Amino acid sequence: MTIRHPRSTQFKANSGSHSMHNAASNGHRNARHRAGGWEPLADWYDGWMGKNGSLHHQRLAIPAVMELLSAQPGEKILDIGAGQGVLAPHVIQAGADYTGLDASPSLLRQARKHHRQGRFLLGDARNLQRLAGMQANMFDAAVFLLSIQDMDPLPAVMEAVAWVLRGGGRVVILMLHPCFRVPRQSGWGWQEERKVRFRRIDRYLTPLSVPLKEYPGQGSGVSISFHRPLQHYINTLADCGLLIEQMKEITTYKTSRENTQGLQRVQARAENLANQEIPLFLALRARKACL
Repeated sequence: MTIRHPRSTQFKANSGSHSMHNAASNGHRNARHRAGGWEPLADWYDGWMGKNGSLHHQRLAIPAVMELLSAQPGEKILDIGAGQGVLAPHVIQAGADYTGLDASPSLLRQARKHHRQGRFLLGDARNLQRLAGMQANMFDAAVFLLSIQDMDPLPAVMEAVAWVLRGGGRVVILMLHPCFRVPRQSGWGWQEERKVRFRRIDRYLTPLSVPLKEYPGQGSGVSISFHRPLQHYINTLADCGLLIEQMKEITTYKTSRENTQGLQRVQARAENLANQEIPLFLALRARKACL
């Protein structure tokens, strides 16, 4: 699932869409630098994600987000990059008021069809101040569910989030781990001498805008993923008065079978160990300073 919001000047807010790069294909979506970038992908993405999200959403991403969010009855929650609104029923079940924001009209139509109790708005995540009905200090919490790496520039997004949150409000971000999952610049390797599966990182500190692989039948859209080192996220949040108070590093649920013999069995064990040690997702919770 991958999501993204800057298309040209306008941006698209989408929450869970990345599916075009190894780990990204596990559940995360990206958009492109052009207005309507996700429109050509909407039907393909909805068919792939469905009403409830991918298995990575259901088993890892959504539970982690809801734990950090700790939504309370009566709270107002803004899901930025909502896509088809896979987070909506979980927030509503917690008794909170859910608003989903996305820049793709087609994905919002799917969200409204799937989740009739939620409220869904079309808009640019960098310019929340310009949206009708949006007010300063309006929300108790904001969420980026596998969407922040599709958005650029980061400071504009976080400034808008800080504006819309009340004092003491919180923002929860779940993303592919930027230290280990760099689109087209990272991957798995096997060291025969040590019988070790390792994670190869070719580039990390340099911010990158990476077009991701297209798949047959997904339309004519070109997805973009924005890689940034971890310090960019932490420092940008701090610059916007959003202070990090908790972090989680989440490994995949997948395992390889060990019921084969010889080298294959050794490799399966090594793969399982690597999966347990090298996280797939990074989740952060930050809180707006009370002035």
